[in-house]
Amino acid sequence: MNSAALETLIARRQSGYSLPAPFYLSPEVFDADCARIFGRHWIFVGVEPEIPKAGQFFTVEIGSDSIILVRDADMAVRAFHNVCRHRGARLCNPGSGAFVRLVCPYHQWTYNRRGELVNNKHMGEDFDRSQFALKPVHVESLAGLLFICLADTPPEDFAVMRAAMQAHIAPHDIANCKVAHQYDLVEQGNWKLTMENNRECYHCRANHPQLTASLYEYGFGFGASPDAHSKVQEFGELVKTEHARWEAAGLPSAEIERLDATTGFRSVRLPLNQSGESQTLDTKVACRKLLGTFTQSDLGGLSFWTQPNSWHHFMSDHIVSFSVWPLAAGRTLLRTRWLVHKDAQEGVDFDVEHLTAVWKATNDQDCALVARAHQGISSPAYLPGPYSAYTEDLVDTFCTWYLSHLQAP
Repeated sequence: MNSAALETLIARRQSGYSLPAPFYLSPEVFDADCARIFGRHWIFVGVEPEIPKAGQFFTVEIGSDSIILVRDADMAVRAFHNVCRHRGARLCNPGSGAFVRLVCPYHQWTYNRRGELVNNKHMGEDFDRSQFALKPVHVESLAGLLFICLADTPPEDFAVMRAAMQAHIAPHDIANCKVAHQYDLVEQGNWKLTMENNRECYHCRANHPQLTASLYEYGFGFGASPDAHSKVQEFGELVKTEHARWEAAGLPSAEIERLDATTGFRSVRLPLNQSGESQTLDTKVACRKLLGTFTQSDLGGLSFWTQPNSWHHFMSDHIVSFSVWPLAAGRTLLRTRWLVHKDAQEGVDFDVEHLTAVWKATNDQDCALVARAHQGISSPAYLPGPYSAYTEDLVDTFCTWYLSHLQAP
C-alpha cells in the first residue's frame, strides 16, 4: 500500500472510535504494519532465561522475517537475521536449540555465534569471508527482558524506558529465573485486536472469572464512571495505602505512563484482590521459593505494558510475560512465558498446572473474543464504534500511537 492510500485510510478514522475495517482485514495494511511498526520499533521478543548458556538460541518470526537470538561465549546476547549470506536459505527452523557453529543445511556455510562466516567450501582463494557475516539486528536487554529493532537506526529513546523501569523490574531478578512453562496460542484475528483486547478490562468481569479472582478490574484503565464511582474511589485509596507500604520497602510502585512516546510504555504496581499474593486461582503464591531477595509474598503485581506488542505481570513468586506476533492479517501468535526462581523445583516448590491455570484460561477466553471480533469486523455491516471514555481510553491511546507511527515518514 503506497503512502497516499495509507494516508487516505488513516484520515477515515474518527477519534475515539475503533479503526475502519481495512486496518484489520487488508493484506496491504498488514504488510505496512510489518514494515512500519514491527520493522522500525523496539519489539519485545523474550527473556534472557530462555538462553541462559552460551550457544543457546531461539528464533522469532515477524511476518515473513525470522530472527535468531543467541548467547555468545562472552554471555552477550546477539541477534541476526535468519538468512544465509550465500543464497538466502533459512539457517534455523522456528524454535530453540543450541550450537557451537551455525551450519546452513543447504551448502554448509558455517557461522560462529558472533555471526562471522568461518567456513565455506568451493569459493576460491580470493573469497573474502569478512564481507559475508550474518546481517545483525539491534538487541537490548531491560533487566532481563529482550527487545530487538530491525531498523538500521533504531529509536533512541529505549534508554528512557530503561532508566524509568530498571528499578521497578530489577527486584524480581529475572537473571536468576528460569522459564517454567511456555504457551503458544494462534489467534484467528488481527494482531491489533489482540492488543486492543489487552488494553482494557471492560470485558473482564463477564469473561474472565479465573483472572478476576485475583485481579481488580479497576486497575486497568477504569475511570470513575457513574455506575462504578464508589468502587473506583475505594480502589484508589487501597492503591495509595499499598504504594506507601511497597515504596517504604524499596519497591517503586507509582504509575508511569508514556504510551505516546516512540518507545511507548506504561507501568504500575497494583494490589491483588482478596488480600491476594499472586495471580492464581486461590490468590496465593504458586511458587514457595520467592523471587530475588523477597521475604514477603504480598507485594501485589507490577504490570508493565510496551508498544506495540507486549505486557508483563511481576509478582513476588513468579512472572508472566506476553508477546504478540503478526502472522497474517487474520492470524496472530500470542506467546506466554511463566518464570520462577531458577532454584525452584517442580513438584516441590511449584505445580505447573496451578502456576499457569489463570492465564491459560484467560488466554483461551481472549482467543475466542479476538476471533469473534475479527469475524464481526469482516462483515459488510461493520462500522467503527465508540470507545468508552471510562474503560477504553488505553485502547484509544494504543490506536492513536499505532496510526501516528504507521504514517511516519
